[in-house]
Amino acid sequence: MTLPRIAIDAMGGDEGVRVMIEGAALARRRHDRFNFLLVGDETRIKAALEDHPNLRGASEILHTDGVISGEDKPSQALRRAKGTSMGRAIAAVKAGDAGAAVSSGNTGALMAIAKLTLRTMPGIDRPALAALLPTLGDNDVVMLDLGANTECDSRNLVQFAIMGAAYARVATGREQPRLRLLNIGTEEIKGTELLRDAAATLKAAAGDLSMSFDGFTEADKVCRGDVDVVVTDGFSGNIALKAVEGTARFVGDLLRRSFSSSLRSKIGFLISRPATELLKHHLDPNNHNGAVFLGLNGIVVKSHGSANAAGVANAVALTARLLEENVTERITADLARVGEASLRMPRNQEERA
Repeated sequence: MTLPRIAIDAMGGDEGVRVMIEGAALARRRHDRFNFLLVGDETRIKAALEDHPNLRGASEILHTDGVISGEDKPSQALRRAKGTSMGRAIAAVKAGDAGAAVSSGNTGALMAIAKLTLRTMPGIDRPALAALLPTLGDNDVVMLDLGANTECDSRNLVQFAIMGAAYARVATGREQPRLRLLNIGTEEIKGTELLRDAAATLKAAAGDLSMSFDGFTEADKVCRGDVDVVVTDGFSGNIALKAVEGTARFVGDLLRRSFSSSLRSKIGFLISRPATELLKHHLDPNNHNGAVFLGLNGIVVKSHGSANAAGVANAVALTARLLEENVTERITADLARVGEASLRMPRNQEERA
């Protein structure tokens, strides 16, 4: 079965066309059902395709000169969107010319353009940015929101939980994902009133959804492997994500420094190299590349700006899996099962009063 085309913003990311085309070509070699709409400078795309004949026959080029830079503010990007590779890739999803879009470009601009172009799904107030993080368990953990919404209420968190659970079923294959809210403690009395309200609603609704709600988790347990979905607001989520990424880099740098400190250390490195290579592979962000904007009327995946070709290929493969498993329809069905009545709750202090 041939999947719907995937629109690739060929101009985004630190290295732009070369890496995006190499990544799409690698994904195509692994899965010959993939077809692409390559959006960007036609001359540069055609030149890059010369080295990838397997991709040429499975792709169409949509030429545009405009590019969203990493320095563009979301408001600036919105004004220029129609003439840019990022904007036209997302517009192709709305028009039905592509089933999903992948970009390595400016995250804030991508969020703004995607939200304005595709709009949020019925029953979803705000989209959320979700990504996969490595764990000590058999599966990665889905975490959201990672920066799309700095302030959230209880209703937003419940909606994020429903979307995250649907995504986790696709990404991890677990039919009953274990879900928890990020908090400063695991006790029921811990955290803000908004968190406790969201927890109460999820506990009551868990029976209507294919997920297991296990209350709260703390940031130091996110990657232990005993939870499949961690839900939080975008402010806390982004801080937690940066802390995890920073710790991974710290461990890697510390190991390199330790193994090069003396001749004995260098010999020790040679002996332990299989283990250190496994650690490097597990912590490599390219192996977990691809953050998804959940809650939109269409699939948009953000590849890391510094991703290499293998990382882009992983983001493309994730996008294809989301298309194949109809993640948008799954979220719609889960929202319908819970019902609007179950999601009604005070949205702010004034409504509680």
